[in-house]
Amino acid sequence: MRLVILCLILLSFLISWLLTGMMRRLSVRIGFVDKPGGRKIHDNPKPLGGGVGIFWGLALPIIIGAAYVELCPPPGYTLAAKWVGPTPAARMPAYWSGARQKVPLALGILAAAAGMHLLGLWDDRKALGPYVKLVAQLSIITLLVIWGHLRVLTLLGVGPSIIISVLWIAAVTNAFNFLDNMDGLSVGVASVCATAFLIAAMSIGQWFVPAGLALLLGAMLGFLWHNFPPARIFMGDGGSLLIGMVLGVLTVCTTYLPPGIGLANRWYAVLAPVVVLALPLYDLAVVSVIRLMRGKSPFVGDTNHFSHRLVARGMSKRTAVLCLYLVTAATSIAAIMLPHVNSDFAVLILVQTVLILCMVALLEQHPLRRNEQRNS
Repeated sequence: MRLVILCLILLSFLISWLLTGMMRRLSVRIGFVDKPGGRKIHDNPKPLGGGVGIFWGLALPIIIGAAYVELCPPPGYTLAAKWVGPTPAARMPAYWSGARQKVPLALGILAAAAGMHLLGLWDDRKALGPYVKLVAQLSIITLLVIWGHLRVLTLLGVGPSIIISVLWIAAVTNAFNFLDNMDGLSVGVASVCATAFLIAAMSIGQWFVPAGLALLLGAMLGFLWHNFPPARIFMGDGGSLLIGMVLGVLTVCTTYLPPGIGLANRWYAVLAPVVVLALPLYDLAVVSVIRLMRGKSPFVGDTNHFSHRLVARGMSKRTAVLCLYLVTAATSIAAIMLPHVNSDFAVLILVQTVLILCMVALLEQHPLRRNEQRNS
């Protein structure tokens, strides 16, 4: 299984890396660039469209894999043992049948991802209004949740579960859209989160979710090669909305309880995605509150993000980005252990996460100098 995951990461990385490199040249030719000015902190026009590489790095392997599973018989025992370990030949038809059952869901998620990607590209090109974009996001997510039977907290009933699922995925989607305010930041933090979710899902023994996370991770790393500061291309909303939605959907698809463990025994395991995504969700909440308190729309961009404040206090942009990577990694490592520990250790993990966010809050509350306040 580990070899399969590694190959999926490498495949999507290569596709994304190649296509992003092509988009760097094509975007300049067709004038698809992000110009400096206003709240934007880059000094020169930058090519847009990096999200195209991320999308196809994810989409092409899914399309090829779905076609292979649907049209081809199960692999023989020797090939199966080589790729997924010593699996008895008698079980391969059952595994293959299970994979075929997941094909419609995989294609449904891909269709929703394509819709979100196209919405982002449209916004990058024509600058849709924030509320038009939000309604479109919620429509895509709601259709996927209802059609794909994606649910969280099913004990609350069908209606509340659907509403919470839609709101969760929308929150994660916009968290990474908000976080896309500095070179390499959003996609790098998303890569750290995807790695944590991948390890957690594999430790529980899942197959479908790790495969999707591996493809997403490889596609994001392929783009990050071109986007790490100083960036040579931006992914725009066509990338940030895409990676946020796919991450949100895959967290809903994940079973956070180890086999044989009931929810009553380890209810806190379902908090693992909240712990992993603590920093992006915190940034989303704080920036939205600041904008509302100032009488502004929470969807109109500014420079009140945690990353901007670190730069305003003397950090280089690269150092600020790396700092957010490390904070995300700190909460993510703890979240990986959450499904496998007893309640005492779970409380320590949750307290640690709160303390990390308190540290971030203290850094944000440090007063800016006057010239920095005018720029913020």
